[in-house]
Amino acid sequence: MTYHRFRKPITLLVFLVSLLGFSALACNLGTPYPSAETPFSNNITFVAPTATTNPYLPPTRDPNDPILTPTPDAPHTVPGIRTEEVIYTVQYQDTLGTISQNFGVPLDLIMQVNDIADPNLLSIGQTLLIPPPAPAAPAPAYKIIPDSELVNGPLSATFDVAGFIAQHAGYLNSYFAEVDGEVMSGAEIVELVATNYSVNPRLLLAVLEYQSGWVTHSNPPETTLTYPLGKDDAWRDNLYYQLTWAADNLNRGYYWWQVGALGSIATKDGRLIPTNPLVNAGTAGVQYMFGALLEESGWRRAVSEGGLYATYYNLFGYSFGYAYEPVTPPGLAQPEFRLPFEDGIPWVFTGGPHGGWDNGSAWAALDFAPASNTPGCNVSDEWVVAMADGLIVRAENGAVVQDLDGDGYEQTGWTILYMHIETRDRVRVGDYLHAGDKVGHPSCEGGYSTGTHVHLARRYNGEWIAADGALPVVMDGWVSFGGTYLYDGYLQKGDQVIEPCECRDPENMVTR
Repeated sequence: MTYHRFRKPITLLVFLVSLLGFSALACNLGTPYPSAETPFSNNITFVAPTATTNPYLPPTRDPNDPILTPTPDAPHTVPGIRTEEVIYTVQYQDTLGTISQNFGVPLDLIMQVNDIADPNLLSIGQTLLIPPPAPAAPAPAYKIIPDSELVNGPLSATFDVAGFIAQHAGYLNSYFAEVDGEVMSGAEIVELVATNYSVNPRLLLAVLEYQSGWVTHSNPPETTLTYPLGKDDAWRDNLYYQLTWAADNLNRGYYWWQVGALGSIATKDGRLIPTNPLVNAGTAGVQYMFGALLEESGWRRAVSEGGLYATYYNLFGYSFGYAYEPVTPPGLAQPEFRLPFEDGIPWVFTGGPHGGWDNGSAWAALDFAPASNTPGCNVSDEWVVAMADGLIVRAENGAVVQDLDGDGYEQTGWTILYMHIETRDRVRVGDYLHAGDKVGHPSCEGGYSTGTHVHLARRYNGEWIAADGALPVVMDGWVSFGGTYLYDGYLQKGDQVIEPCECRDPENMVTR
């Protein structure tokens, strides 16, 4: 039994993000196993699965239904790549490597332009001249997965993760780790990450297999055992942190693509690859995630027909056989919501649109805190109440999920995430709540929080629904709007406007 001890990730982290010309965010990039030139699955061949060899085939489809194929979409609008020099001020924890990757400009060129002899000598506040990038050839138009295979949606609701892993008897099947005091199997870790981030478990398994062979090989190379996805940041030295990183970056590429904010993909070696306007959001998410792991040559293999697509095919069959599109249908409307607190009790609007889970997902969340509490993490006797009618399908680790269609699956239809709900007096799985019924008390439980509050986010068919997009949150007539940065924005009802603030000022309070 392989055993590790580590804590659950700090979720819902707060930091302000500049898109920097819509290029990829800065990351401390690792080296994939065994190198960008020889990925684990480089020599993979297609082995068509059958119902006998693989019971986890796509659901049966009506033969008269069209099957979506990896062919180009209609062109999407994508931003252009920066063509002028910019001045950048060095921030805390910056390195020349992260600055290089973030701007898509080779490190040696930045050193040359700024007359830097030692790349390790940077100081906070130092200004750097960043020349425009020299774009590489555009990303391919080849579609890897449908959108419905990136999100944890309807066709993954009944997927037996543990059964699939046991069937292949690879290293993952014998992996156990302690997560925040609880020993979990490899399958449980995959399911936990898929559930929290709402990323398809099949995709997480395919990425893991492509990078390390953990799913089908009982003795993968030893170099993969610490960093199975190849993200070799020192504090990601286990499966849990590797998968949370991957899920967050898959989400980031997916949701940035949806809003037309992904104009390029920065690879590990500082190459800036223009995105192809003919792919879909699911493929863009995969391309973005691999960009943070691989140099350009390895990246182009990973996003080709013989890369992750082939690995996925060998594990699960034809990826587009799982297509459930569009994930959110045209004309989708939010059910009627009420404010998430009791009548006559003022609460402070503390956070405008931000990530539904961590920072890569859509800006799906809003935050509220009891006006009766002082700032900081304090016990509160105020109640968070249900915003709509629905079944409770999850209630653990500070998270409560309400399923509004009542089928018992949070991968289907509308769901509401109520986060940071205290264990005391919290609802239980199986409870059916009507709008206004008590969910529990706000707290700092679950993930990372600097003060007692409730974090609210919506999903539909597993897709995070942005609070600052075409389908804003509407609660008792209050409508959410976003701003330039995470947690910015405001609520509006008629001519009343409330801006977010961690203060306890009356103008930032809302009462039902």
